[in-house]
Amino acid sequence: MPTYLTLLRFTQKGIEGIKEGPARLDAAKEAYRSAGAKLREFYLVTGKYDAVVLAEAPDDETAVKLSLALGAKGNVRIETSRAFTEEEYRRIVAGLPKVK
Repeated sequence: MPTYLTLLRFTQKGIEGIKEGPARLDAAKEAYRSAGAKLREFYLVTGKYDAVVLAEAPDDETAVKLSLALGAKGNVRIETSRAFTEEEYRRIVAGLPKVK
C-alpha cells in the first residue's frame, strides 16, 4: 500500500483538550483500520508541527478521506503528502525520460 506522511498542528480546541489526545489517537487508528488503511507510526515533535503520522492507505482517495474526516473534528490542522519509499524512488529515477 502507498505510504502517506501527515503533518499535524493542534488547533486551540485540540490543545485545550490535549489530555484527551491519546483517546483521539486511538479513535484515529480505528478510523484508519475501518477504511482499510493503517496508521503505522505517530510522533509528537518539536518545531513548526506538533505531530507526525506515517500511514498506509490503499489509495490517495482513502488517504484524503481520512485526513478530511479527522481534520473535521477540529482538533488538528492536517497536511498529508504521498511518501515514496527508497525502492519507489529508485524506480522513478531509473525510469526518467531523456530530455533534450
